[in-house]
Amino acid sequence: MTDIPRIPEDIEGGNLDLPVTLSASVLLTSLPRDGQRALQKAAHPTPTKVTIKFKAMGSAPMLNKDTYKIKTSQRFENVAVFLRSQLGIGPADSLFLYINFTFAPALDENVGNLWNCFKTGEELIINYSMQSAFG
Repeated sequence: MTDIPRIPEDIEGGNLDLPVTLSASVLLTSLPRDGQRALQKAAHPTPTKVTIKFKAMGSAPMLNKDTYKIKTSQRFENVAVFLRSQLGIGPADSLFLYINFTFAPALDENVGNLWNCFKTGEELIINYSMQSAFG
């Protein structure tokens, strides 16, 4: 095993802290996009209640009222149970829920997280169908 030479911490007794002049320092004229997004979220925290809008797909029955408020702390399972009661269908009947015609969230997903990530305007659009619409 060979000894690796060490770089001295002090050069001839001098201090290595070199001052940087103001003209040599970097000045940010704007925040990076991720920084701006983080500041926006901090300035506008998630509300305690959010708006969800139900949209029927295919042969699913329409709701009399399609827009509701829900607490952000609730699970998506509560949305499914509520929609079943509004449509008058039992737990054995098929009901498929999608966010923005895109994906079916897990029933244990938090409504606040879904709203933060997938809202359209200030609403979370939930499409529902009696048959599987995709795949």
